[in-house]
Amino acid sequence: METYDALLASITPGSGETRTIFDPATGGVVGEAPVHTVADLETAVTAAVAAQPAWAALGHDARSAALFKAADAVERSAEELAQLLSREQGKPLNGPNARFEVGACAAWLRAAAGTPLDPEVIVDDGETYAELHYRPIGVVGAIGPWNWPMMITIWQIAPALWMGNAAVVKPSEYTPLGVLALVKVINEELPEGLLSVVSGGREVGARLAEHPAVGKLMFTGSTTTGKAIIRSSADTVKRLTLELGGNDAGIVLPDADPKTIAEGLFWGAFINTGQTCAALKRLYVHDDIYDAVCEELTTVANNMPMGNGLDENNVLGPLQNKAQYDIVANLVDAAKASGARVLLGGNPDPGQPGYFYPTTLIADIDNNNPLVAEEQFGPALPIIRYSTIDQAIEYANALDVGLGASVWSPNLTAAREVAARIEAGTVWINKHGAVDPRVPFGGAKQSGYGLEFGVEGLKHLGVPQVING
Repeated sequence: METYDALLASITPGSGETRTIFDPATGGVVGEAPVHTVADLETAVTAAVAAQPAWAALGHDARSAALFKAADAVERSAEELAQLLSREQGKPLNGPNARFEVGACAAWLRAAAGTPLDPEVIVDDGETYAELHYRPIGVVGAIGPWNWPMMITIWQIAPALWMGNAAVVKPSEYTPLGVLALVKVINEELPEGLLSVVSGGREVGARLAEHPAVGKLMFTGSTTTGKAIIRSSADTVKRLTLELGGNDAGIVLPDADPKTIAEGLFWGAFINTGQTCAALKRLYVHDDIYDAVCEELTTVANNMPMGNGLDENNVLGPLQNKAQYDIVANLVDAAKASGARVLLGGNPDPGQPGYFYPTTLIADIDNNNPLVAEEQFGPALPIIRYSTIDQAIEYANALDVGLGASVWSPNLTAAREVAARIEAGTVWINKHGAVDPRVPFGGAKQSGYGLEFGVEGLKHLGVPQVING
């Protein structure tokens, strides 16, 4: 375990071009990140190609043991990693935020390492015998986002490594330091060259997507960038797992208890200050309990402190960057101009340092309003009335994205019937965004394709091979 300063110093380049990373809560300098080039990427890919065969040859048990040790290493440096994450990304240490994210990194490493993937007998009828195996792909490229930079990197690389692949990571330009530090810690337990980080710009990501030596690319980010990656990867027929933008709907059925569900609704929408692909971003509430849900949700939201993430009292932080702040502010301003009712927030303090946008709840808003129809990715939730279940489902399914959704009701049978009619990769009941390393996760429609987590996630990081005879 290193001190925070030692960990930061270990990833700060001694020479070459750097990018200054600023704290989105204060504007202060967090550190200097290397600006890697396409030539650096080529070096990393070459090293990965060289290291991968020996890693694959170790077998599942030895690879699992190494990943369990990597999880231990993450836990030894957990507080230092969380401090860096809070400074760089902005999320508070407490609540479902920085310490939670670092803990999830260790948990997902262990989950991947402990999930068996045995050969499957497809046919055995006395005449034909066929088995399905999954072989390593080779080199996996991983392009991550700025909202959960450490955790999503682990989601990408842990199963890739367990399946016998090498990995090259390209972090977001907004949050490279945390990923560099995380991989540095993990590499204490891995062979040299197997896992590397290339902290560069768009040209590095574009080259990774088209690189002929990269057999699989995993990407979490916007739908627009995902489409560009699809085009870039076409010439090499690269395998892809794409977790793209979402605008998740939640439907509250008329028999739900507003007070009981209010805190779950809040965290479904405002986890990581709303900066989560699978956060609740549109809330549909039946007329019968609409006012009560608005009242209870406002009460909960009022009691959730927002501020500098290093303050142990806070559970909400700033937007990570100015561009995202402007998106949220513009969408809320448009909603206010349309006559929608502001229950809470919507009034940022221009004199406050950092990219803080107050927790905002907007009621009596039209379903076609931009705050509803466009992904806000921040701490502003529109609450829309509906009169019939058919109307709510029509509203929920109207957009061209479908990452997650939720249904809220004490009647699980009724909730599951509604869930089955929603066009989304995951529909939660009485919760939202609760991912589990054992449960496959992926999007529908333009929210992407491919699965992560569990046995199915491992399969997506291997090449299927049938042995017949």
